Amino acid sequence: MRDMPTTDFPETSSSSPSSLRFSISSRRRDQVHSMDPTAHEPTPQEIELDSFQRKVSDRFHDLAAADSDELLSIPWLQKLLEAFLSCQEEFRLIVSNNRATLNKPPMDKYISDFFDRSVKALDVCNAIRDGVEQIRQWQKHLEIVVSSFDGGNRCKIINQGQFRRAKKALIELLISMLDEKESGATTTTAMPHRNRSFGRHSAHAEHKSFVHLRSLSWSVSRSWSAARQLLAIGNNLVAPRANEITSTNGLNLAVFTMNYVLLFVMWALVAAIPCQDRGLQTHFNVSRQLLWAPPILSLHDRILEESKKRERRNACGLLKDIRDVEVCARSMMNDLADSVRFPLTEEKEREVRERVDEIESVYQGIKDGLDPLEKGVREVFHRIVRSRNEGLASIGASK
Repeated sequence: MRDMPTTDFPETSSSSPSSLRFSISSRRRDQVHSMDPTAHEPTPQEIELDSFQRKVSDRFHDLAAADSDELLSIPWLQKLLEAFLSCQEEFRLIVSNNRATLNKPPMDKYISDFFDRSVKALDVCNAIRDGVEQIRQWQKHLEIVVSSFDGGNRCKIINQGQFRRAKKALIELLISMLDEKESGATTTTAMPHRNRSFGRHSAHAEHKSFVHLRSLSWSVSRSWSAARQLLAIGNNLVAPRANEITSTNGLNLAVFTMNYVLLFVMWALVAAIPCQDRGLQTHFNVSRQLLWAPPILSLHDRILEESKKRERRNACGLLKDIRDVEVCARSMMNDLADSVRFPLTEEKEREVRERVDEIESVYQGIKDGLDPLEKGVREVFHRIVRSRNEGLASIGASK
């Protein structure tokens, strides 16, 4: 993707270096006051737009405070979705309160472009929902492994039958993850289109064949590309110039901010969750003078660094829980090697049970987190649809 040009807002003689971190509307008021001590107090619109910039900044500073163990975990993604929903609600109110301005040039073009990008984000939500379903299938394989050893029941001696059942589940799991890595790197038209769009599960979803289940689970066509969709969302997303911000009283900056939040959240979801053609080449170039830019750019850099780590380069998703699944599965496979003799020695049985405990811990974390995560993605999908419809109706009614 072509780098999005940055916009620098020149410092005025009345501005201190620290004031560059304030929203543009704040700076505009400061400049007015410096020239005219009797200037009016900030208008309700200015207060509203300032508040929006600050709340977006607060949300993403909170997300950026996550340590390396929390970043890209299921709980962190839930916080990311909550941040988006909060920003979306604030922006919805701005659209409603400024509908008379938004249906006139140049704001009509700004808001129209935002709604177009929102529609493109819906496909990303559908693809992410399928990725969550993919992880849920891996969770089922982990459950088989745990149950094969009687859920960690130490009162029974481990036998060869338990080994065979657990090993079969682990092999299917690792093959499935390898298959997902390949589909995440390329696109194909071999599988049929199926648009579920957060509807009910297919009756075939419980079919024993994992490959058949996958072929029925796609909410986007098999020619669809996450990388291309992100490119489309970020295309021509350029920060407004200082004079343009002044002429719209900062309203176009609010639209640009929500555009950028939308782009980043969709990009982070694609980075974390398995989906086809997961290219992360989207560039985030934006002036750090904007309150929310430093934490978003910091998160972008950290996620990119994670993707470049040797053990993560070919990952089907950067979600921490996916890495934990693969590490535990491979370690367990080593313990289930064909060379193991029965009955197990006391030391070997202790090693196996420790591995089972690790897998059970990973399994439980995914089991507890996936449903809330899927619910969050679904809510983002429906909130985008609802806000777009309300916005279009509100702006149309003011004409």
